[in-house]
Amino acid sequence: MTQLIVRSLGEQPYLETWEAMKALTASRDDAVADEIWCLEHPRVYTQGQAGKAEHILAPGSIPVIQVDRGGQVTYHGPGQLVIYLMLDLQRLKLGVRTLVNEIEQAIVRVLAGAGITAAPRPDAPGVYVSGAKIASLGLRVRRGCSFHGLALNIAMDMEPFRRINPCGFVDMPMCQVSDFVTGATVADFSGKLAQELVAGLGHDQVEFLSGW
Repeated sequence: MTQLIVRSLGEQPYLETWEAMKALTASRDDAVADEIWCLEHPRVYTQGQAGKAEHILAPGSIPVIQVDRGGQVTYHGPGQLVIYLMLDLQRLKLGVRTLVNEIEQAIVRVLAGAGITAAPRPDAPGVYVSGAKIASLGLRVRRGCSFHGLALNIAMDMEPFRRINPCGFVDMPMCQVSDFVTGATVADFSGKLAQELVAGLGHDQVEFLSGW
């Protein structure tokens, strides 16, 4: 039996959340349930392992944190839905590429349900609406287990994206759900996207919790 715990965590500081992800991944064995965390972060830039300093243009007072996920620099802030996936890929018999596809298609389905036509791009992970990026992906796999995950822009201050080259792309246009859906909130989409992710992963037993 493969068990999954889905946690709704509200707003959480980035560093502490990252440390908790790493601790869970480092300590887990075959008996530990997979977990999905749904949350928001205060304003922060995160720079992936392949990140180049020149893509951080003018961070100002927003902290920049070097992290161990794939990809380049991105921005997190209130009004953005962040979902982290701590999954035993070996147990689920999932390859990384398949997991990325599952995440992207779950986002596409949720956006379609809100009347937004979106799609992934073969040359750049994430989900796009008419060429503008609405969701970013960044994963790390250690000991056959994934952590980090996705960020879906819902209703946030988009200005900080203009201070970086998002995901290493110069002049990458960014968008968010509220550009297309009036009154969209993180709460509206958190449960829906979690359910779509659950549907694509194939766990036998799923538990939904609020908090740690």
